[in-house]
Amino acid sequence: MKILDGKYVSQKVRDLIKKEIIEIKEVKGTVPGLAVIQAGDNLASKIYVNSKIKQCAEVGIESKNFIMPADVTEEELLRKIEELNSDETVDGILVQLPLPDHIDTPKVIEAIDINKDADGFKPENLGKVVLGDETALISCTPAGILRLFEEYEIALEGKDIVVIGRSNIVGKPMTALLINEGATVTVCNSKTKNLAEKTKNADVVIVAIGKANFLKGDMIKTGAIIIDVGINRDENNKICGDVDFESVKEKVSYITPVPGGVGPMTIAMLLNNTLKAFKIGKKI
Repeated sequence: MKILDGKYVSQKVRDLIKKEIIEIKEVKGTVPGLAVIQAGDNLASKIYVNSKIKQCAEVGIESKNFIMPADVTEEELLRKIEELNSDETVDGILVQLPLPDHIDTPKVIEAIDINKDADGFKPENLGKVVLGDETALISCTPAGILRLFEEYEIALEGKDIVVIGRSNIVGKPMTALLINEGATVTVCNSKTKNLAEKTKNADVVIVAIGKANFLKGDMIKTGAIIIDVGINRDENNKICGDVDFESVKEKVSYITPVPGGVGPMTIAMLLNNTLKAFKIGKKI
């Protein structure tokens, strides 16, 4: 078993981003800017936002954090996005999810300029991913997983891959990226019949279903590569993934740990998207 070390690879990505931003600043005298909008006082959101802002500073991205009350109106939120769309110092816009229940989340995401969609959540960017358009701002978690495969020189062409989870944020863009790499992809979900029969035949299983320790050792074949996207709490309140690590570890060839696998890569790809958006917007 080899660990796909997201902490190590994400630091490598950040180092490359930092180096490029320093070079751009020397020539252009400007750096990328990321605006983060947070509505409400969700503790997990605060932790994520603080981590993102800290890593922006590490690589030289100028971040602006806009904290709005939980009772912010949808109109106020949309006005702030429109203002940021027009702000030339802002290259990427991130709206931290989840938003308060009274806010129409798809409407808010749709309001973000396609070239400032740092999270890669807009339908147009997902469409670009499907078409293999290199200008796409790719949803950060799938982009991070693809970068892990690249780092560890895991060829995807011709592999049978099962993706468990069909969300617009992970499952669907991940599937498109894998198809573009030449893989044969089966997409499963909580309603899939005989799921274990499908996962047992897979060379790679990517699990993003949000159920603690869901994938067991008897559901995979020997030598499988396992990507665990889940972040959950078990019965002892310990952080765990969607994969039962203890039951699969003797069978897998590669696996991402939780924590320290996909999570760090997601934030690294947010930084990468912000740099990419900056270069597109400034025609660099």
